[in-house]
Amino acid sequence: QVQLVQSGGGFVQAGGSLRLSCAASGHTFSTYRMGWFRQAPGKEREFVAAISRNGENTLYADSVKGRFTISRDNAKSTTSLQMNSLKPEDTAVYYCAGKTTPWFTSTTPNEIDYWGQGTQVTVSS
Repeated sequence: QVQLVQSGGGFVQAGGSLRLSCAASGHTFSTYRMGWFRQAPGKEREFVAAISRNGENTLYADSVKGRFTISRDNAKSTTSLQMNSLKPEDTAVYYCAGKTTPWFTSTTPNEIDYWGQGTQVTVSS
C-alpha cells in the first residue's frame, strides 16, 4: 500500500507561479511512475504530467507544455509540479498519482494505482 500526501497549491493571479508537492510512503517510491491529474468543476479528470521511475523521461499535456515542470526525488520519495505562467483555465483540483505501468498522455484515471488527496489551485484573471 502506498500513501500519497500532497502539499502546496492555493490562490494566484494569472501569470503567477505555484508549486505542488507529493510525498509518498509505504512502499519503494522508485518503483512507481508518478504523475499529476487535474479536475476542473464540471469536467472530467485529465492528465497533466508524468515522470519515469528514474526521472529521466517526462510527459506533458499540450495545454501545460512549456509552463509546467514535473520532477522527482527518489531519495526523499517526493514528486513535484512547478507551475509557471498560470492561466485562469489552469484552475482545478490537482491530484498526485502513481502507477506501476507506463504513462501516456491518454492515461485515464481508472489506470491509476494510487492517488493523493487533491489540492485546489485557483488562478484569477
